[in-house]
Parts: sequence; C-alpha cells; structure tokens
Amino acid sequence: MSTTALVGNGPRPTIVLVGHGMVGQRFLEALAERGLTATHRVVVLCEEPRPAYDRVQLTSYFSGKTPENLSMTDMEFIKDHGIELYVGDPAETIDREAKKVTARSGLVVDYDTLVLATGSYPFVPPVPNKDAEGCFVYRTIEDLLAIEEYAKSKATTGAVVGGGLLGLEAAGALKGLGLAAHIVEFAPRLMPVQVDEGGGAALLRTISDMGLSVHTGVGTQEIVVGEDGAVTGMKLSDGSELATDMVVFSAGVRPRDQLARESGLTVGERGGIAVDEQCRTVSDPDVFAIGECALASDGRVYGLVAPGYEQAETAAATIARDDTDQLTFTGADLSTKLKLLGVDVASFGDAHGTAEDCLDVVYSDSRAGLYKKLVIGRDGTLLGGILVGDAEAYGTLRAFTGSVPPVSPESLVLPAGAGESVQLGPSALPDEAIICSCHNVTKGTIRGAVTDHQCTTVPEVKKCTKAGTGCGSCVKVLGQLVTAELEAGGIEVDKGLCGCFSQTREELYEIVLALRINTYQDLLDRYGREDARGGDGCEICKPAVGSIIASLAPTIGASGYVLDGEQAALQDSNDHFLANLQKNGSYSVVPRIPGGEITPEKLIVIGEIARDFGLYTKITGGQRIDMFGARVEQLPLIWARLVDAGFESGHAYGKALRTVKSCVGQTWCRYGVQDSVRMAIDLELRYRGLRSPHKLKSAVSGCARECAEAQSKDFGVIATANGWNLYVGGNGGATPRHADLLAQDLSDAELVRLIDRFLMFYIRTADRLERTSTWLERIPGGLDHVRDVVVEDSLGICEELESLMAAHVAGYRDEWAETINDPEKLSRFVSFVNAPDTPDPVVGFVPERDQIKPDLPLLTIGHRPLEGSAQR
Repeated sequence: MSTTALVGNGPRPTIVLVGHGMVGQRFLEALAERGLTATHRVVVLCEEPRPAYDRVQLTSYFSGKTPENLSMTDMEFIKDHGIELYVGDPAETIDREAKKVTARSGLVVDYDTLVLATGSYPFVPPVPNKDAEGCFVYRTIEDLLAIEEYAKSKATTGAVVGGGLLGLEAAGALKGLGLAAHIVEFAPRLMPVQVDEGGGAALLRTISDMGLSVHTGVGTQEIVVGEDGAVTGMKLSDGSELATDMVVFSAGVRPRDQLARESGLTVGERGGIAVDEQCRTVSDPDVFAIGECALASDGRVYGLVAPGYEQAETAAATIARDDTDQLTFTGADLSTKLKLLGVDVASFGDAHGTAEDCLDVVYSDSRAGLYKKLVIGRDGTLLGGILVGDAEAYGTLRAFTGSVPPVSPESLVLPAGAGESVQLGPSALPDEAIICSCHNVTKGTIRGAVTDHQCTTVPEVKKCTKAGTGCGSCVKVLGQLVTAELEAGGIEVDKGLCGCFSQTREELYEIVLALRINTYQDLLDRYGREDARGGDGCEICKPAVGSIIASLAPTIGASGYVLDGEQAALQDSNDHFLANLQKNGSYSVVPRIPGGEITPEKLIVIGEIARDFGLYTKITGGQRIDMFGARVEQLPLIWARLVDAGFESGHAYGKALRTVKSCVGQTWCRYGVQDSVRMAIDLELRYRGLRSPHKLKSAVSGCARECAEAQSKDFGVIATANGWNLYVGGNGGATPRHADLLAQDLSDAELVRLIDRFLMFYIRTADRLERTSTWLERIPGGLDHVRDVVVEDSLGICEELESLMAAHVAGYRDEWAETINDPEKLSRFVSFVNAPDTPDPVVGFVPERDQIKPDLPLLTIGHRPLEGSAQR
C-alpha cells in the first residue's frame, strides 16, 4: 500500500478525532490498518463517560447485556497503537486558523487533520413540559440507566413518542421493565420510513398482540404534569388524553453540528456538516466529517451504521493519500434488517416502489403476521422489497437487488411449502453481490478468503474480511457460503461425531429416537462407519451416545439407570461411581438441595455425616453443601444415610441438571414480586436427572435486582409484576455469556412449557459437550431460530418436545436410591476388585483450618518461596 503522510506542525503530524462512537472507532481501526497510527499522533476526545459501544444493540441492555458487553473498544488496541483517548472530555471549541481544539477540561490540542464524528442528538418535539420529571430520551447507555431506575421506582405506565426503530425498542424495554407500554406515532403507520401500509398493518397486528397499545396518526400536544412537576399523562392531537407516569421521546435524530457551526464550517439547511466525496468538509480541506453529523455529497445525512463505516474508511484512505485505495463516498445502500420485539422487519432497495413503471409482488397472511413485498421492474429486475414477520430470505434477496433473479418473483415471496415457492441459496448469487453491507464485502471476497487465504471456518473468514462483524445480519449467509466453497473445492467437510460415526450427534439423536434404538452396540453396528461396525467404539462416541440413550430412556424403552448393563461401560469416569473424582483419588458427595432451601434437620444430617466420615464441607455457589474426601467404598454407606434422611443425588457428577438457585423472593424480601423459591424448587424437581450434552445450571430471581444471577445460567428466570421473564444461553466460568431474553411476562404454566421445549430442543440439536451458550451462537439463526421453534412452533415439533419431557418427568428415579438397594450394583464400589475390603493406600489427608485437605506427594526441585509470601 502506498501512503504519503500529511505535513504536520511537528515531527509527528496530529490527527484529532472528535467523538468516539461506532463510526469513530471504525475510523481508528482504518487508520491502524493503513499504518497511520505509527506515523501520526492520534488524539480522541469522547463526550460520553465510556469509550465506543454498540449503539445498534443498545436495547439488549434490558435483555441482560451489561455496558461492558456492549463495548466495541479493545483497550489493548488503543494502547498498542498509542492512541490518546480522553473519555468524558468533549471538544468545546475549534480554532481553525490556529488549528487547535479545546476540550471541556481545558485541554488544548494542536491538529494537522481534524475529523468530526459527533453523531446526532435525539429530537424532542417542542411541546409544553417536555423537560418534566419522568421525561427521557433513548440514545445512550446513561439514558437507559436513568429510564430503568425511574421505571422501577416511580412508574407503572410508560409512553413512547415515536414508532420508528428505536421507539419500538424503547416500548419493548418498558414492557420488559413491567410497565404498561404505549406507542404514539404521528404517521399513519409504524416504522413509516422502512415499511409501507401493508407492512405497517402486519407489524401493528403483531405488536398489539404482544400487549402494547399503539396510537398512530396522532401527535403529542402537551405533557401533563402533577403538582410535584412529575409526568401524569399526555394530551394528543385528536383531543384524547393518555395517562402515563413516564414519557420516552424517540422521534428521530438530528445531526450534531453545533461545534462545526460555531467554527464557521458550512452546514446544510436542515443540518449536517457539508462534505465532499472524500468526506472532507467543503469549507476546510484539513477538516473531515463522518457518520450522522455529516451531510454527504448526495445531499443526505445517513443515520445507519453501514454508511458511517464507509465514510470512516473513505476519510482514512484520503488522509493516508492511499494511491491503491482511492475511496469515495457518494451515497449508500439503506437496506436494513431488524428484530423488533421479536418480529423480523427488513427493507431493501426501492422498498416503496418509487421507480417508474415498477410492479409489486405481494404475499400477505394477516393471521400469521406475515407481509412480503418485492418491487420488480418491467424487465424483471428486482428493485427492492419489504419483509415483515419472516426475513429469512433478506440476505439473498438484497444481494439480488439490481439484477434479474433466476426464478419468478412470485416464487420468492411464498412461504416454504406453499405453491411454487423457491428458496434461493447464496450459491446462486453473482460474485459481485454485496453480502455484508456494513463493511461492503462481496461474495467474491468471501470466496477468496476460503480459496486464497485458506480460511475454513466462519470466524476465520470474519477476521480476514470483516464480514459479519457489524450488525450480524449476514452471518447465516456467510456460513452457507463458506461451506459451499469448501465443498466446491473438493475439501470434504466431515461433520461426523468421530471416527466411528459419520453422523453428527444431532443426527444420531434422531436415529435413536425414530428407530427406538436402545443400545450403543446396536447403533454402532447398524449406523457406524463401515470399519467401526462390530468394534468397541471410542471415548468420544460412547459417552455421547450414552447421554442420548439416557435422555430418551423412557421413550425408547431403555433403562433410566446409567449403570445398568451396557450403559455402565459408556459413562465418563465420574458416572462410574455416581460421584466426582477429586485430585487425590477420593470422591465428593453432593446431595440435591432444591432451590437452596433446606430444613434444620437436614442440615444436622449433613453435619453428622461429614463428622462421622471425616469429610471436608463447603457451601458452594450453587446453594448446596458439598462433602469432599470420601473413599469409594464409603460412598454407599454415606448415601444410605442421606437417602434415609430424604436426600437425592445432586447429579454433580453427570452431564445433567445441577442446580436451580434462588433468592428468597416475595415471601421474605420487600423487593420481591414473585415466589422465586417455590418456582426454583418446582423447576429443579422437574428437571432433576435430565441427561444432556453438557451440564445445565439455572436460577430464579424474585425481582429485577437479580440476586440469584439468573442471567448467567443455561436457563434463568426473573420475576416481573406480570409473571416471569425467561432467559436462555447464559454461562459463567472461563467464557462468560449473558443469557438472552427468550420470552417475557409468562404465567407459571407458560414458563414451564417453554423451558420444557427449550431444553429438549437443545438436547436434540446440540453437539457433544456443547453448553447452551455455545449452541445458541452456533445454531443457524441463533436465538431468533430457537424462539421461532420453541415459542412459535415453526417446525411443528413442540408437542413432541413436551411429550419427551413429560416422559422424563414420569420416569425419573433417584440413582443413589436404586443403587443402595441392589447388592449387585453395590459390588462396584471398591478400590480393588480382588481385595474389596482394602482401602486405597494412596488416598490420604492432612489437617487444614479445622478440616482436611488432600495429602499430595510433591516433587520439589530447588523450591524457594516468593518474597513476602507467608508460610501456611
């Protein structure tokens, strides 16, 4: 790449970036990619108290994401490239003659090149009392924190002014906070920019069915306040009045160009800093403007992130004077795909059919909330379209825009299985088709990443091309292209479970279920690879198949006891003795304590057993009491006493449900709104013993304060004033992930039904040893697909999923209760088969803090304690 550094005032010319949002961060990355962070001093003045975060996903804060989860700023990147980042210190004045920027703190920075990425501000209609207590805007993380605090303490009803993208998300957030939510939109339909009348009608029906009240075709005339100055209602333009405790303004945005105006830069009549095709301001060649504050050369201000990224790339290339990358910005594709309150909404190309002589091809299903419209030119060219309720084909259709699709338009809007419907895959797209509009990545570039750069996975292609790292709407198409390209190149994509089976775990599950195969050997002999049939299998497939058989045992006629017959040989080491093996050869004993609730009598039993057998005791994060240090021959004796006292196996040793934590809920806590303990106990007793691809953890919180940490669990439940919110796919540990909101305001019965479906769908489709968090991110369509399946029953399998769970619940038997009552089963609990009464002499303990710890022989060579360390 050929670059020539601009002449500066010192040895290293200075680039000052004013604003550090998503576009600003992309600009910094573009500078780094062109080597400018090595040749220039880069200073960033950021107004917000935190560096760049994902504003597109802002509403996910109410679904469990933290501000840290939303961050787009890798501080190692900032440090490695020597970028000077000042947060909470916005630029206040620009002296273009002296080429200086002054920040609020008094910091003065000389610049050679100035880049304005100041973004936009929320438009608040000039109505009386718009600044009253209880009025908010919906733009930043700080706005959301303020809305959340007010909603929890002072409001029961909320109204959103604006029925566009952010307005609908804001209304969903208010509903999720337990408020009755209203949407007030001046236009005759919701999302008037993105959808037409038919699409708006479909969206209105679906959103109204969710319990949100929608008022279209009316404006806000006045905010009504009480004697204390707080919001009590709204007066609307049709003469009606709406009672509400909170108002959130989300009526559009305006470019933040005040700083530019004050410095004498040219701005448009309706706002926006005027720039040329290189994103250089028309007033000053040393000043650039990018993102929502810029008025592009085509006379438009772009409010989407993808055009902002293009502008950031263009500005960086221009500053670098890159001869090989002469970018210009003359306009952008305004195609969007959104998920609003769980409803797919997409528009692309000439969505409203403004072209001369164009035709509309429309499919509408009012009952299902589906609306699909394609705009077709007279010559058959696809000009644009609108999709509401089902945007599965968005990636492919958008890429075909401007060309004649290889099939009739009618077949593209019909749902799968209806009439002459056709589902075009990405392989039908031309190489020049744009797959990722956020980063302007073509199909040809993605194919090149596979063929020329030897990328073999989606993450590798993402890293190589940046495709899929923006809004994420192209990731599914990306995966299909990678697989197709690998197969086209003759690279065998072996999806088999292991060397014994060519099928995936999901496929083996379906075979076992459909054919009622209840032994591993039968499955291997009938469906294993040719050279594996008749063999003993391997350490990958044996426990995986054992888990499948165990999870389906009542349905397929297999024994539910994992140590019966052949099943015993399939289990992992921990399952062999129904206990977790510890580092010195001893075992742990973990009785189930549903919901963390335990009586004094049971506490005494645990204490007496730990004392009598000399066990180490520990209260765990899962609200259980674990006992460590049991010898294998002691396990049946310990469990006989536990079972006699009413305890069951806690399955700490198995890939199964571990615990369902809970707070004390409304029974004791003054903040609780539901009985979280009762629900946690009910769920733990329902799903106890459920074998799955990996361990399962859960929790139930009695209010939004989330004391039980439900959003870090495989499935977590949080109480609301109207019922329960269900979160899925969370994970703690080494790779933490916040759970995603699957459904909200559920009754007890609805909650249990959805958890039944979710767990059985996960067990059915996950890979071996795959946690729900990884599965949710891997499965095509992600959370949206899972929601479609388990909530909307899009595959028509929910009745079967519920039946499978019902069979598990009905067939549950405590493994330890069965073991201690069967002499044959007890015979395995010995250290030495030929000397069953002899304990393992290697298992030893030493005292520590009035308990025991493993006595492990240590090999020390030249050991010296660290300076300052204490000897214990």
